[in-house]
Amino acid sequence: MFHKNKVLFTFLFTILSFTAFSQSNVFKVILDAGHGGHDAGAHYYGHVEKNIALAITLKVGKILEQNPAIKVIYTRKTDVFVTLKDRANIANKAKASLFVCIHCNANRSPAASGTETYVMGMSRTGMNFEVSKTENSVIFLEDNYKQTYKGFDPNNVETLIGLKLMQENNLANSISFASKIQDNFINEKLDSRGVKQEPLWVLDASVMPGVLIETGFVSNPTEGNNLDSDEGQNARARAIANAILSYKAEYFGSDNSEISEIPAKDTASQTKPKLILDNSVSKKEDKNKVSEGIFYKVQLSASPKKMELSPRNFKGLKNISMESDNKIYKYIYGGTSDYDEAKKQLKEAKSKGYSSAYLIAFKNGEKISVQDALNN
Repeated sequence: MFHKNKVLFTFLFTILSFTAFSQSNVFKVILDAGHGGHDAGAHYYGHVEKNIALAITLKVGKILEQNPAIKVIYTRKTDVFVTLKDRANIANKAKASLFVCIHCNANRSPAASGTETYVMGMSRTGMNFEVSKTENSVIFLEDNYKQTYKGFDPNNVETLIGLKLMQENNLANSISFASKIQDNFINEKLDSRGVKQEPLWVLDASVMPGVLIETGFVSNPTEGNNLDSDEGQNARARAIANAILSYKAEYFGSDNSEISEIPAKDTASQTKPKLILDNSVSKKEDKNKVSEGIFYKVQLSASPKKMELSPRNFKGLKNISMESDNKIYKYIYGGTSDYDEAKKQLKEAKSKGYSSAYLIAFKNGEKISVQDALNN
């Protein structure tokens, strides 16, 4: 027991040393193409993860570089090997606002398909732990990995427990950003497997909000072909870039000089989200609450499927509302002007199984960031 605790403490001390870096006011995005060089990542049917990840990353960067208000920093732009430690160091030294790691998925079953976005967290889901081991196992390809990572073993769940401690302050923002990505994948007609939490070293060692995106399965022959095509890569790049633009606008603000959202292929013109309320709260009452002062709600999920706003469809939760935007339905729970009460509602939603739920805020009926709401 003493030895295990000592290893965990040493590992935590190593990653906590990264917190010496602070974020700047300039919006900087780290685009991290997974794998590279002698680390090919997953490869099936001639589809190689390191090449696809780099191609999508460069396409995301090309979109973002049109915006003078965003500085794009790449961990790699060519087929080279970059250690996990160096990827995190690049982000921390740049004092970046957002870390975006792009990968492809794989599974023994060729039927597995779809996109998913990971944020830092601890999960008991066995399949997610396998993803964690796969993405962290690149450590073994590095020279002197035992000295660099000081006891961290991606195959041992006990050494992963400490990873939960680092990014609690950034987790809500990471989940919000991850949800935007998955919503956009749905807009691009790509299958979504949702937002998931898992202890991934590269996310933990970077001290800003971040995600790891699995853009699809190279082990699926059809999806692999799509991932290796310009059309498929462009769709994913648009989805990711649009999520970054949306995240920046929500948390850092924007002005008229910045580029707007890049339209998804075959997407109709955007309309203002329509709010639909369930019958358990009067429309007049809810309208008055949201239209005056600061107000908080809990976003449970987003889906292309429209559901009846009944407690039986939301694990017994009442007071459910829905925003409809371009055939994406966002399901929202609760509502209060008290931040502490909002946190209780969020905790209740998570206890019901909505692990990716997060708080949203309004001021005089207009959506604002939670951070701005707390500053008012």
